[in-house]
Amino acid sequence: MHDSERYTKMFPVTWEQLHRDARALAWRLVGSGPWKGIIAIARGGLVPAAIIARELEIRLIETICISSYDFQAQGQSRILKELHLDSSGWLLIDDLVDTGNTARMVREMLPEAHFATVYAKPAGRPNVDTFITEVSQDTWILFPWDSEHQFCRPIVDRTGQHP
Repeated sequence: MHDSERYTKMFPVTWEQLHRDARALAWRLVGSGPWKGIIAIARGGLVPAAIIARELEIRLIETICISSYDFQAQGQSRILKELHLDSSGWLLIDDLVDTGNTARMVREMLPEAHFATVYAKPAGRPNVDTFITEVSQDTWILFPWDSEHQFCRPIVDRTGQHP
C-alpha cells in the first residue's frame, strides 16, 4: 500500500496543543518515577522530552537517533546514534508511535526503559507503556515543526461533496 493511500485523515497539532499534551503526559508519569533521566528519540521526541524534563524536574537527557520518516512516507528505520546503558529507571520519550517499527527497535536496545509517547496509533500502541492520545492508523499527525499557517479547505465543498 502506498503511503498516500494509508493516510486518509489529517490531525494538525499546534504548538499549544503539543505543549498541553506533553504536560498531560508528564502528569501521567509522575507516579511512575523517580527517573534516572530521559532518553529522547530524535527528532520527534526532542520537544516533548524538553517539556517533560521541565515538568518532572529531570536534568539528565540523552538522545537516541533513528531515521524512519521522510515527509509523509514512513520508510525503513535506520539507527543513526545508539545508546548503550542500563535502561532501568530511564524514561524514553517520543512524539508518536505509529507502526511500532521504531519502538520495537528501541525496545531491543533499551528493554527496561519506561517508554512514553504523546500520541499512539493502534499498531504501535502495544510497544509503549504510557501515552496520552490515540489516533486512528490512517491519520497523519501534522506536527507544528512540519507545518505553517495557510488556507485549509472546508470538509464539505459548495456542492455538498466531501473527500
